[in-house]
Amino acid sequence: MNQVNFKQLGLPAQTLRALEEMGFENATEIQAQSIPLIQMGYDVVGRSQTGTGKTAAFGIPAISMIDTTEEKRSVQVLLLCPTRELAVQAADEIKKIAKYTDGIKVVAVYGGAPMDRQIMQLRNANIVVGTPGRVMDHMRRHTLKLQNVKMVILDEADEMLSMGFREDIETILQEVPEERQTILFSATMPKEIMEIISNYQKEPQIIEINKQQVTLDAIGQFYYEVPMGRKNDMLLLLLAEHEPKRSIIFSNTKAMVDELTSFLNENGYKADGLHGDMKQSQRDSVMAAFKGGRSTILVATDVAARGIDVDDIDCVINYDIPSNNEYYVHRIGRTGRAGKSGAAYTICSGRRQVYLMQDIARATKSEVVKLEIPTAASILKKQRLLKQEELIRKMELAEELPYLEVVEELMAQGYAAEQIAAAALGMVYGVEESTLPVIQMEKKRRKGDFVKIRINIGRSSRIAPNFLVGAIAERTSLSGSDIGKIEIFDDDSLVEIPRSAEAEVLEAMVGCKINGIDTETRRWLTKEEMRSRKNRDFAEEAPKKERSDFRKEREPKEKGGFFKKEKKDWDKKEGKGKKFGFADKKPFKKDGRKDSKKDFGRDFKKEKKSQKKGSFGRSKKFLFED
Repeated sequence: MNQVNFKQLGLPAQTLRALEEMGFENATEIQAQSIPLIQMGYDVVGRSQTGTGKTAAFGIPAISMIDTTEEKRSVQVLLLCPTRELAVQAADEIKKIAKYTDGIKVVAVYGGAPMDRQIMQLRNANIVVGTPGRVMDHMRRHTLKLQNVKMVILDEADEMLSMGFREDIETILQEVPEERQTILFSATMPKEIMEIISNYQKEPQIIEINKQQVTLDAIGQFYYEVPMGRKNDMLLLLLAEHEPKRSIIFSNTKAMVDELTSFLNENGYKADGLHGDMKQSQRDSVMAAFKGGRSTILVATDVAARGIDVDDIDCVINYDIPSNNEYYVHRIGRTGRAGKSGAAYTICSGRRQVYLMQDIARATKSEVVKLEIPTAASILKKQRLLKQEELIRKMELAEELPYLEVVEELMAQGYAAEQIAAAALGMVYGVEESTLPVIQMEKKRRKGDFVKIRINIGRSSRIAPNFLVGAIAERTSLSGSDIGKIEIFDDDSLVEIPRSAEAEVLEAMVGCKINGIDTETRRWLTKEEMRSRKNRDFAEEAPKKERSDFRKEREPKEKGGFFKKEKKDWDKKEGKGKKFGFADKKPFKKDGRKDSKKDFGRDFKKEKKSQKKGSFGRSKKFLFED
């Protein structure tokens, strides 16, 4: 799409002046398509991601439709946002656009802030930006009157529904006049959004920005694969390697936000956390510190980070894999703004998370590059080069060297210039002792490199993997790292060892005692090896019998519950019975009858039932020979 200048959209001179002051000359695609339609009075549905200029897309026409005459001073535009941060951010941007437009008063209302102060601010306001919950509070108190509302805007509508605001949104839409303009922006279009569009909009114009057109070109996307439980160590290496001046770290849970914030502060970084359980005053303080440079790292959840708009963020770090593709785009869209480049790093722990990352890359049409885990040595080398460049710049810029006389005196005492320089650098930069963690990924093993051995001791003998590793390493040339997977069962254990060391291990383990118990070690044969062997006596695993094999050994059942073979054997042993073959068996007796327990129980109940009706019941009896 060709670029559209804001002047081509027929905007008032005051608005153009404010946009120029904000640094905006050309409209984004969502702005170029939305502004004319909204100005013409259409209901609009816009599907666009964060970072595409949605706020200006609805904010510019909203300002132009306000009637600023004194007798019309009332709320005419209502903008609903999912979070406090996004509401504040949207209100601030609309204020900037309306800077040179007289009579515009924009007020943000949200939970966590004093109610009495908001009530005072709402007087004579004509644009209200708020969260659904707090807007409902003001409606109940009659401090927010909506009878003159001309336009309702739902920003991040899908997020509001996922947070459980649907009932509040529908209540608000039912309270505003029917003759209004309804604007809805959403990154996704689930069923609930389509129902709201159907129920509360009139022939809306649909604007959908192609996902592939969402600008991510300025953002380098990378991921690291680390062993389980080493994410914190990887985070320290990542920050030391790239040294971002300002960054955001995303986590999926509030508890992890608090944990990471404490961890980073303990390791010398200036970090603050941001999540939904914090009071509004705390959240405002955190954002002020981050924007003012007093903290360089912001650790946040996805919802809490909605509406954060800071242009000079060097990188975004996904400590946790985002729960969906949209969140990923929202996260990395925090960097690479205002024409600057940015970087997004994702820490993956385990192959499953790597697969999730690759799925996200395919879904977002992004190229996400895998990076090798940096070593402490490579990081120190990089830092040393940076210090060297800084030192050269200082020497080139300095008009005079105040300590030159000291150097000359030291050289006169016999010290070499190299020694003096090295000692001075050590005093300035400190001793280079790496406190960075070391992460080593487990090398992938080919199946052909390893074989399994079976040791006849297991869980019932209170055996742990380290017992087996220690026994093998003590008697052979293998180290603990050479031994592969260990499986411990109740009475035996399987251990992977290098194929080249098979003979050595089997010989060395003869007569070995583990945990005070004599053991026997043998080669564990795979199924393929067992099939290829002619003599199955040497096999460690007997072939499993099929169910059909057992059936073949038995003949069909006869009446009475016996297999034919069993019946013949029983009759031969006990003497043939009249019906069931139960000769000399003393069954359950009742009223002088000899019946099988099963049949007697059934017949006795029938007889008893018949007796109640006044007749002696007839039942079939199975008598046995005495």
